[in-house]
Amino acid sequence: MVTVATLLLLRHGRTTANADGGLAGRQPVELDETGRGQAAAVGERLRGLPLAAVVTSPLVRCRQTLELALPDVAPVVEDRLVECGYGSWEGQPLKKLAKDPLWPVVQQHPSAAVFPEGEAMAEMAARAVAAVRSWDARVNAEHGPEALWLACSHGDVIKAIVADALGVHLDLFQRVVADPASVTVIRYTPLRPFLVRLNDTGGDLAGLVPPPRKRRRRAPRRADSDAAVGGGAGATR
Repeated sequence: MVTVATLLLLRHGRTTANADGGLAGRQPVELDETGRGQAAAVGERLRGLPLAAVVTSPLVRCRQTLELALPDVAPVVEDRLVECGYGSWEGQPLKKLAKDPLWPVVQQHPSAAVFPEGEAMAEMAARAVAAVRSWDARVNAEHGPEALWLACSHGDVIKAIVADALGVHLDLFQRVVADPASVTVIRYTPLRPFLVRLNDTGGDLAGLVPPPRKRRRRAPRRADSDAAVGGGAGATR
């Protein structure tokens, strides 16, 4: 039985910078037509889910995504979910950046990458993980262990949170993919996080709603943090 809240990580829809092959960073780029369609489509998937909290990066592309996906929800801005501070790389074409001496470091050793006039990738990862873990604890405390909550953020931010959930070094986070308007699902338990879904762009989300508990327990059992040996039976409705 699930005894922890469930986090849905939503990446914003495609932006004009994504379409043009540029690095937006913290610039106020907006969703393009495709991105707006992606946001509306993910809204259909989210419809009916009892979201106990919705938080977002302060950047306009995340707020636009939620306005289209969840028009009746007023999200809470969480500054720690903002895009990595790419400094002087922001606004540059990715093809040009690929020739920068820092590019191989970002690709192979991102934990050592510090962007000129910007942020270290390790700092980005630390503040993003701290944000979702603190919000998850808050949702559990205020809404109970059956709660679902959603955070809308950016590709590298989501990848860093996934790496932490998997217990892998930040240097491996480039192996993770987080497409525009994708949903990634994590459950944090007392012993370990569980990565439930990754980069999901079309699956049914209704199965994420846990069944009501038949009786209330004073504290989560350790077994609720145990992995199902052999893989288990999957989600049930």
